[in-house]
Amino acid sequence: MDKPDVDEVRGIPPAIAIRQKNSTRNPRSTVGTQTEVYDYLRLLYARVGTTYCRVCGREVYQDSPESAAEEILSTLPEGARFYVLFPAEAGMRVETNGDGAAKKSGKGRKVKATSEATERQAITAHVMSLMQRGFTRLYSGSETIELRSPDDYTRPDFAGVSVLVDRLVARAEVRQRLVDSLETCFIEGHGIALIETVEAEPRTMRFSERFECKYDGTLYAQPEPRLFSFNNPYGACPTCQGFGNTIGLDLDLVIPNPLLSLEEGAIEPWTKPQYEWARTELRRFCKAEGIPLNVPFAELSRQQQRMIVEGKGSWGGIKGFFAWLDTKKYKLHVRVFLAKYRGYTLCPDCHGGRLRQEARDVKVGGMTLPEVSALPVKESSVFFETLELTPEQTAIADKVMLEIRRRLRFLVDVGLDYLTLDRLASTLSGGEAQRIQLATNLGSSLVGALYVLDEPSIGLHPRDSERLIKLLHNLRDIGNTVLVVEHDADMMRAADHILDVGPAAGELGGRIVFEGDFEGLLKNSATLTGKYLRGEAEIKEPKQRRTPKKRKLVVRGAREHNLQGIDVEIPLEMFVCVTGVSGSGKSTLVHDVLYAGLKKGRGEWQGHVGAFKELAGGQLIDDTILVDQSPIGRTPRSNPVTYIKVYDGIREVFSQTRDAQARGLEPSHFSFNVPGGRCDVCEGAGTVTVEMQFLADVELVCEECKGTRFKSNILDVRYRGKNINDVLNMTVREALTFFRDVSKIANRLRVLDEVGLGYLRLGQSATTLSGGEAQRIKLAAYLSKRTGAKTLYIFDEPTTGLHFDDINKLLAAFRTLVEAGGSLLVIEHNLDVIKTADYVI
Repeated sequence: MDKPDVDEVRGIPPAIAIRQKNSTRNPRSTVGTQTEVYDYLRLLYARVGTTYCRVCGREVYQDSPESAAEEILSTLPEGARFYVLFPAEAGMRVETNGDGAAKKSGKGRKVKATSEATERQAITAHVMSLMQRGFTRLYSGSETIELRSPDDYTRPDFAGVSVLVDRLVARAEVRQRLVDSLETCFIEGHGIALIETVEAEPRTMRFSERFECKYDGTLYAQPEPRLFSFNNPYGACPTCQGFGNTIGLDLDLVIPNPLLSLEEGAIEPWTKPQYEWARTELRRFCKAEGIPLNVPFAELSRQQQRMIVEGKGSWGGIKGFFAWLDTKKYKLHVRVFLAKYRGYTLCPDCHGGRLRQEARDVKVGGMTLPEVSALPVKESSVFFETLELTPEQTAIADKVMLEIRRRLRFLVDVGLDYLTLDRLASTLSGGEAQRIQLATNLGSSLVGALYVLDEPSIGLHPRDSERLIKLLHNLRDIGNTVLVVEHDADMMRAADHILDVGPAAGELGGRIVFEGDFEGLLKNSATLTGKYLRGEAEIKEPKQRRTPKKRKLVVRGAREHNLQGIDVEIPLEMFVCVTGVSGSGKSTLVHDVLYAGLKKGRGEWQGHVGAFKELAGGQLIDDTILVDQSPIGRTPRSNPVTYIKVYDGIREVFSQTRDAQARGLEPSHFSFNVPGGRCDVCEGAGTVTVEMQFLADVELVCEECKGTRFKSNILDVRYRGKNINDVLNMTVREALTFFRDVSKIANRLRVLDEVGLGYLRLGQSATTLSGGEAQRIKLAAYLSKRTGAKTLYIFDEPTTGLHFDDINKLLAAFRTLVEAGGSLLVIEHNLDVIKTADYVI
């Protein structure tokens, strides 16, 4: 990090920057792990979780001599006679070698088994071992076998036979003797003790010092924190290694639209001409099984769906079809066909829970850890707020429960109550990732820190912004300083102190134009922000809105994530706004259903498409363009002028100068992307990267070109007194004046200025641009082409990072797009944008 150009800085506490950026790419990272809620959940399940037998469903627990004695004396009536026993075979497990000789295995005292020893000799030797340890009575059913010599035991094995340790009568005063006898049983019986009552109908009670089911003997792993970690090999599902999914047949790709019927082609691979025979067999099978062909696949019963997928009898179903194709993989076209339907699918063993079976056997409040993680945060919070524990469990988990409840409450307060704890962190938007960090920092309860937040209100509906403001006040009230970079009026109103930087952007900014409280900002006449807040400057509603025409896109039966089978009409050649509270399904409708569906219809989409019954009107538009906030380039070589194709004109102008022609220079010599005129040392980057082995790489200014990117002979060429490096360092506004006589360049630069980017430098690296700037550069590129007719433009939160005045400029650009015949669909929470739309969903 470069040292900031500042004379003096005083009084800065430890600082925490919470950026509006999701840099998580780890496929194991989830909302739960990032907020540390999952760590506390692992502790909770390890300490107070109850294991249930997966065979019989009963509770699994570990006995001790004391707990077993307590249960015996509380269960048996006073005065009842009973025997304390352990299994006779516990000291010896007899197997046979290949030659039939007996051998000793398992835990216990060794009994010598040679090739000459018979099974009988091994049993006799074991009886001798018992007698030597002081056990002279065996018990089987109601029969007691006295052992005076090893030959007294004549049975062929020890099945159903126990060693008698003690005979007692159920009374309080025998407790200590019973505990001692049970301890002996656990030691000698390898953790097993038996109680047999002496009555007409004997009753047997079984106790185990091992963690196993007392009814069927299934052994379980002891709950401990690592058992519940999908990042630890001990707790991760062995099939998917804790990822929750495996590569295999993806039924979502095989049946991309379950709202279609089988007759309409719900099973996509069987719509291909070469597999028409499979569709014919499907019709025959459905007729025989009474499965309707004209009902949407999603509305078939689970049993009917299972038969179609897994097959029945001689018909192999979808899985059988792909298993048959697997045998033909030696053919290239079959491999290509199979690849289209393979993807990451839910793990068949853990079903996305990520944990091994022993971890999924443990429950708290009747729910396993994967089940709790799959709940929306709002429901998880209610679950733990109402969870009732026993007094013993409360004493153990009180502090853990407090942390879980606090952190879930913070997630709700920052407007993320719709997320689930098992949601992958890599799928979060920048705004969601920022609020996750905010909730995590709140959970840590730090005091005396400086929190710096970059536009935390991004992606929030006004209702959710109120909760965020309360949260920031809470941070302040516990002793922290909160510094927020924000354009939201409600956020300004809630601030204790406001710094307004301006008066404009770029070269015209960089000064403090106001400092004080919100009331003072309202009264200040020098600041543009104040003018908008007072209403002197405003974003006006259109005098006349466009009315819907017959041309429209129609989505019917959209049913993806939380969309409830909705029908939507989107009129074309209008400015349409889609709004709603955070998590209501706006992005799912526009991105997953509409955009992906339109692209899929043109054969331009290979990914997942959200479920819908019908998407009509796609033929009315020539193209669908998603203008998002992804970077315009991922290398320092990318910049605004290369993206909007204006750099070609600039290079041409320089190549036509007298100096360039005298040196034989062509337009390519003024490019830093190809060899010729660029610096050979840094290859046109302006910097060189020094690898530091075990430390982070260091970027240094190139010593050869001093950061100018070009060779000296190229820099000697000048146009109107400026060389190519001087031009790249100009702002858009400066370049507009400089190239005012070159219409090819000026027209494209003017569009950048019109969308509020006049302060950017022509050669500014794409890696330094914000998401909002990148989005407006893309908008400028489309505006400059002037070919918007019959094109649908989709924008997601385009006002991100914009001042009121910038929004005004953006809306003017939107109007230009629509007036050129384009159709505009915008996802937005900003009320100023919503009020200027022609049509609102």
